[in-house]
Amino acid sequence: MYAMSHADTRNKFLAVFEGIREELIAHMKSENMPEDAIAWFNENLIYNVPGGKLNRGISVVDSVTILLNRLPTDDEYFKAALLGWCIELLQAFFLVSDDIMDRSISRRGQPCWYRVSDVKGLGKVHNIAVNDSCMLEGAIYHILKNHFRRESYYVDLLELFQEVTYKTEMGQLVDQITAPEDNINIDKYTLPKHTFVVRYKTAYYSFYLSVALAMRMCGVQDAYELDGKTVEPYKEADRILIPMGEFFQVQDDYLDYHGTEAQIGKIGTDIIDGKCSWCVCTALTHGTDTQKQILFENYGKKGPEQTMREQAVKDMYNDEEGLNIPKRYEEYSKNAVAEINAMIELLPEPGAQDELRGDRLRRDVFRAFLSKITDRTA
Repeated sequence: MYAMSHADTRNKFLAVFEGIREELIAHMKSENMPEDAIAWFNENLIYNVPGGKLNRGISVVDSVTILLNRLPTDDEYFKAALLGWCIELLQAFFLVSDDIMDRSISRRGQPCWYRVSDVKGLGKVHNIAVNDSCMLEGAIYHILKNHFRRESYYVDLLELFQEVTYKTEMGQLVDQITAPEDNINIDKYTLPKHTFVVRYKTAYYSFYLSVALAMRMCGVQDAYELDGKTVEPYKEADRILIPMGEFFQVQDDYLDYHGTEAQIGKIGTDIIDGKCSWCVCTALTHGTDTQKQILFENYGKKGPEQTMREQAVKDMYNDEEGLNIPKRYEEYSKNAVAEINAMIELLPEPGAQDELRGDRLRRDVFRAFLSKITDRTA
C-alpha cells in the first residue's frame, strides 16, 4: 500500500543524511574548530556512515509508517529518518571500534578507517581512529538534542540509545574474551555462549532499537489495555525481535562459510579468523571426537597452509554422511522462522476501532522485519 522502490527509499533516506552532515559540520564551525579538524570530521562521516545497506535506519521509517497505518507527513518522515540515521551513526561507531580491536583489513569493500592513508600517516594508526569512533557516537546525542529535546519522549530516546549501546558493549566484551584473535581456543565455543554474544552484540541495536525508537516517536506507552488485557509492548518487541536478531546472525555465520563472494559481497573469513560462529559451535556440539580433532588442528590456524586448513574444515562441514552443516542450517532456519511467526501471532492486535491509532503495536511491524531477512543470500 505504501511501497516505494528500494532505490527510491534509499535515496530519500540518504537525502536526510546530507542535512545531518551539514548540521554537524556547522556545529564544528560554531565551536571555532580548526579547518583541518573540520575537514577530518567531515571525511570521517562520509567514509563511515552512509556506505552500508542502511537497513537499520530505514527500518525506523518503515516501522513508523506501519504503526501510523498511513504515510507519514513530511515532518514525521524527517523525524523518523533522523532517528534512523542516529542508528547508522551508532553502527559506524561500533564498526570503526570493532575493526581496530579485530585488526580487520577491509569493511564494505574499502580499507578500514583506521588503515586509510591519512589516518595511518599520522604515525599513530589506531589512536586517532579511537577518538573518531567516539565522535560518531557523540554526534548521536547532538542530533537528538537539536531535534527532539522539546518532545515528550526525548528522555526515552536517550535511555534507549544508552541502554542498547551498553548491551552491545557487553556482547562485545564476551566476544573479545571468548575469541581473541591472537589466542584462539575453541574449547570456549558453545551454542549458549554464541547465543548470548549475538543477542547482546547484534540483536539489540540491529533489531530492537529500530522498532523501539519508532514506538516512542508514535507515542506507544509502556503498557496499555486491549480487549481487557494489559499489553506491555516494549516487552513484546523484545520477546520477538531478539530471537529474530539471533536468526539473522546465524544466517550471517552460515553465509560466511557457504555463500559465494558474488552472493555476499565479500570472501568469508570466519574459519581462518577463528570466529565463534554458529557453524563451529554446532560442529563442536554434534561432532564426533575425530571431527572435533579436525577443528582443533585447522580452525583459526593462520599461516602458509591456512587455505588448505580452511578447506579441511569446509569439507567436514559439507560431509552429507557426517556433520552436514547445510542440512542442519536448513532445519534450524525452518524452525526459527516458524517459532518467530508463532511469537508474532501471540501479540494482541488492535481492532478496527483502533485502525488509525499510531500508539498501538502491530504485528505487521515484525512481519515486515522478518520478510527482510528470510531467505536472504547476502
